[in-house]
Amino acid sequence: MEKINVAIVGVGNCASALVQGIHYYRRKNDPDALGLLHWDLGGYTPGDIDVTAAFDVDSRKVGKDVTRAVFAPPNCTTVFCPDLDPSGVMVSRGPLLDGYARHMDSYDVKFRCLPVGTKDGETIEQMEETVVHILEASGARIMLNYLPVGSRKATEFYAGCALKAGLAFVNNIPVFIASSPDWAARFKAAGLPVIGDDIMSQIGATVTHRALTELFKNRGVNLERTYQLNTGGNTDFLNMLNRDRLSSKKESKTEAVQAVAKKRLEKENIHVGPSDYVAWQKDNKVCFIRMEGTLFGDVPMNLELRMSVEDSPNSAGVAIDLIRCAALALDRNVSGVMEGPSAFFCKHPPVPFSNETAREKTQDFIWNDSQKTQHDPKDPNQKQTG
Repeated sequence: MEKINVAIVGVGNCASALVQGIHYYRRKNDPDALGLLHWDLGGYTPGDIDVTAAFDVDSRKVGKDVTRAVFAPPNCTTVFCPDLDPSGVMVSRGPLLDGYARHMDSYDVKFRCLPVGTKDGETIEQMEETVVHILEASGARIMLNYLPVGSRKATEFYAGCALKAGLAFVNNIPVFIASSPDWAARFKAAGLPVIGDDIMSQIGATVTHRALTELFKNRGVNLERTYQLNTGGNTDFLNMLNRDRLSSKKESKTEAVQAVAKKRLEKENIHVGPSDYVAWQKDNKVCFIRMEGTLFGDVPMNLELRMSVEDSPNSAGVAIDLIRCAALALDRNVSGVMEGPSAFFCKHPPVPFSNETAREKTQDFIWNDSQKTQHDPKDPNQKQTG
């Protein structure tokens, strides 16, 4: 099968974990490799992904090979595949727009972005023309959005560029594109798939909170109050110290939990969202979840959980599957919102489902058509996973 050429917007920690992961699993070339949701996804393996274009605004990344830029400050995620071969793909300068929160200027440059200034007299229209040209020349089929939380204008700029260049769009952040009827209709009309919004990590705070909420419902426990608090020391948490950028993030994370509850909790009884920035934690995210309810006979109970994960690798395995689902959609001429993968892989899909239903819909999408077109079920040497 052809390679899946991808354009990355935002060469931060999540992009670093993804690029490292692509090389790591390509070198392993092992269907039994651990840490993946799927090795073979519709005929594509992790090593079939190539990053052929990348955009950022940090002066330490722009103009550098993407395999070097992913290790540049302020990136601080775990380095698990350090010896990346040069790709020949240079990080291009994108427009700043609202992709940078100015409160970060007061922090040391080793912790935050060092943005490149816009050229004198350069218009957004000129920038759009440049980005679209780079995308077309790169042969990219899919755009992956890794902009900071709160980057609504910048996200819409790149979504528009994806439409003009004919790329599928995978929206990993809580700016609502797939769950916006207007944007969903635009991708549908263009014959392009879109998946989103806001990537849900492999075993992260939100998916764990959802699983526990479903457990309460399925075991007949009345959930009365709950909170989820998170701390971290990466640029994402530093960016979110500006509470004005958090409204969509809180909505995304809160709705992910509310969607699987037996009954919706009143606003004062649920708090889900980022809490604080702790520099020395770097890319480590610590999550605290508390759930209060009543059991048989209205007897009270509570549950408390603390979880510590490396934030960016935790999302990279999911991103690899998102990319491959988008590639399958392009192969099959599927356009518009992909409901199953959006619900299974993202916090704020247009149509929410239970975890199990979302998984089943995603598996149906991956294998139903691919078994007909790419796999021979009579061939015992072909392995399907998931």
